[in-house]
Amino acid sequence: MTPAEPALWLVIEAHSPSETTNALLSEGLIASGGLAVEENGAWLRTWIPEDAALTHEAQVDSVRKQLQAIASDSDLELHWEWRPGEDWTTKWRAGLAPRRVGERLIVAPSWTEPDTRPGDIVIVIDPRMAFGTGEHASTRGVLRLLEQAMHPGARVLDAGTGSGVLAIAAARLGAAQVDAVDIDPDAVAAARENIDANGTADRVRLEVGEVDEAWLAQASRFDLIAANILSSVLEPMLGALRHSLRPGGSLLVGGILESESASLLEAAERAGLALRREDRDEGWWSAELRAPAS
Repeated sequence: MTPAEPALWLVIEAHSPSETTNALLSEGLIASGGLAVEENGAWLRTWIPEDAALTHEAQVDSVRKQLQAIASDSDLELHWEWRPGEDWTTKWRAGLAPRRVGERLIVAPSWTEPDTRPGDIVIVIDPRMAFGTGEHASTRGVLRLLEQAMHPGARVLDAGTGSGVLAIAAARLGAAQVDAVDIDPDAVAAARENIDANGTADRVRLEVGEVDEAWLAQASRFDLIAANILSSVLEPMLGALRHSLRPGGSLLVGGILESESASLLEAAERAGLALRREDRDEGWWSAELRAPAS
């Protein structure tokens, strides 16, 4: 064990009451000090370094209170144990590998060397949690749709940018300008690191903020908007998003369970958006919705 490693790790598992709380609980585990979040069905697991300033009971209680606040309307089941220090980061990294998404895009952790073909685009992302990276089916679906929908010179909005992977992909696929917005300052800080590492800072503008009706009303129109967010947040926003698209522009939606797709499509039709393409992956549904050409 190197001196930098903690003497003990708090290994904590949380049972996600529903798919809609999955991403929020993952963020809560990261905010509690977790180095990364592993998903195993409805269970989320992370390793948190021992905090020498707290008793073990106080550290566990702090994590529990943070997660209970997130899942306030649901029963939250937690398991935890303390384990001796070990090189957990190395073990976790060993389970991650470059992932080809679509025809040209490859999402790869920085410690790997992906096999590439001529014309491939490698996006380097070191995931801290699965949602918002190539490790999550929802993001893979939006990346595949983005690869098909993008055209050089497009103006793009990445609403709820998270890791920044969609903004980076858009820039690497030829976007002239990408506005990447997230309400979480920590997410924007992480996205900035990823955007810099991928050489796209000159085309991606990062902002801490909420893409709501007021934000969209003051923004210019976009050729393409990517919104890989929860359907409960997305559905009421479809009308405002549609009016923020240029004629014939595309809205890429993700973060939607297949069971929620029919409701989302009905709302999209009411907002004047037509389905052009859809993508299904491990129970998640993503789609390209097209605004009228005139």
